[in-house]
Amino acid sequence: MNNSPGAVDFLVVTALVLVTVAATVAALTRDPVRQSVVLSVLGVCLALLFLVVQAPDVALSQLAVGTAVTPLLILLTVRKIRRGPGGSGDRGQGDDR
Repeated sequence: MNNSPGAVDFLVVTALVLVTVAATVAALTRDPVRQSVVLSVLGVCLALLFLVVQAPDVALSQLAVGTAVTPLLILLTVRKIRRGPGGSGDRGQGDDR
């Protein structure tokens, strides 16, 4: 494996640029559904960055939480909010909450 400092620096800078671009796009995206997809891409970029700086355990955690769990929770929340109080059909008769 090539461990020359120039190659490692290039990989770190490339990963940082990817993270910066993905984070900027996530901040500028207005639609929550699209934003969750961009957050997933940001999670992959961050996992790549952690892998390059030799933190594979943090990269795996970021891959699981930042790429899968957080966007999924955002999508489920958006679905729940957009459904509204009368849209589910579950509420109504017999539901006293």
